[in-house]
Amino acid sequence: MKYKCSQLKISYIIFGLLFYFVSFTSVYAALNLELTQGVNKALPIAVLSFSVQHNIAKIISSDLQNSGQFKVDQVDAPQQLSYGMHAANYAYWAGQKMNNVVLGSVEKDGKKYKVKFQLLDVYSKSVLLDKEYKVSKDDLRALAHHISDLVYQQLIGQRGVFSTKIAYVLVQRKIGQPTKHSLIVADADGHNPKQLLLSSEPIMSPAWSPDGKKLAYVSFEHKHSAIYIQNIATGKRHLVSNYPGINGAPAFSPDGRKLALVLSKTGYPKIYVLDLVTHKLKQKTFGWSLDTEPSWSATGEAIIFTSNRGGTPQIYQLDLASNAITRLTYQGSYNARASFMPDGKSIVMLSRDDNGFNIAKEDLVSGDVTVLTSSGMNESPSVAPNGSMIVYATNYRGRGTLAEVSADGRVELRLPSKEGEVQEPAWSGSLVGVRSGHETAR
Repeated sequence: MKYKCSQLKISYIIFGLLFYFVSFTSVYAALNLELTQGVNKALPIAVLSFSVQHNIAKIISSDLQNSGQFKVDQVDAPQQLSYGMHAANYAYWAGQKMNNVVLGSVEKDGKKYKVKFQLLDVYSKSVLLDKEYKVSKDDLRALAHHISDLVYQQLIGQRGVFSTKIAYVLVQRKIGQPTKHSLIVADADGHNPKQLLLSSEPIMSPAWSPDGKKLAYVSFEHKHSAIYIQNIATGKRHLVSNYPGINGAPAFSPDGRKLALVLSKTGYPKIYVLDLVTHKLKQKTFGWSLDTEPSWSATGEAIIFTSNRGGTPQIYQLDLASNAITRLTYQGSYNARASFMPDGKSIVMLSRDDNGFNIAKEDLVSGDVTVLTSSGMNESPSVAPNGSMIVYATNYRGRGTLAEVSADGRVELRLPSKEGEVQEPAWSGSLVGVRSGHETAR
């Protein structure tokens, strides 16, 4: 893998773009999430079918299994089913060596569906969660992910990310035809892919707004780079940066009011901050170095970025109040594409070692670096909003695909595509609740 692993490639790639919009419809097969490594002694849990007609239980089972934290067994449970939801046969589940059980029901209620579910603790013989929802048919999958989030948080103690989204670029190449580049938004498990944009040339640097309603990205439709922000629901977009030279690496501030970006107005790529309300632009780094790939801290008080000001690409932090710049990485000759973990105590980055380009995590207090992957052909890490997982682009069997690794390196997943090569992943922030309906705690 060459220097293209970093968004520093913006400084070296100039190409034309034939760019056009397509409707916000599902046109591609889902990515197939595959668990390749889980934690030892994963928690045994059973998920019973909610309904023969609906696959809510299957979605929950897949979510929990693919988190790597649970061992989901398919258990034939006629004894339990005869008891019903409110008379759990705890002795039966203890005999099956289950720690917990998820069970529920789905009933048609007018034009909507009434969904009930419980989470049982087998050994304390108690009901940990007992909730009821009323949603439309289109929201049943979203509700299943929401239930998975609740179960995960109750048992692991950390908010789940099953209801979040992932944006990525899909590249399709066919002999004798122009290459197609599509910007896709999908559920965190790879399902429900929606095509937002289609181009005959690369689409770069998708970045989520904090509320998950917009994406910023780079295009070259005017024969040079420009940054647009697009509304995901409506497909409408507007131009936010079209200066001569480089316009690249957009990143929303935590409050969504500002955009960090890279411009070469001075002749060298530098970090700027654009106020999206007042449209005022401020230059934040200076000098002859190449500064790129800005990423905000959770408080919005600092930006980390990649720079070669020390001779090789390394990670630096800019304090926005004082404009003081501090170098963060010293181990290795190449560190790039960094972002903060949600707690602000460490960063995740692309790091080059003797094994190539891998995803690594650095503790900002001790300076210790932990390499999380081993293939040596990885790029573009993006952290889940709860900090548990990192999605990244990799090469698998000669094709670009997405993969995920847990922040401790113990859980690994792969999201191969049947339609082409996948790159430039970006994980959304936490998306609240189900799109419609209500929740009742009983």
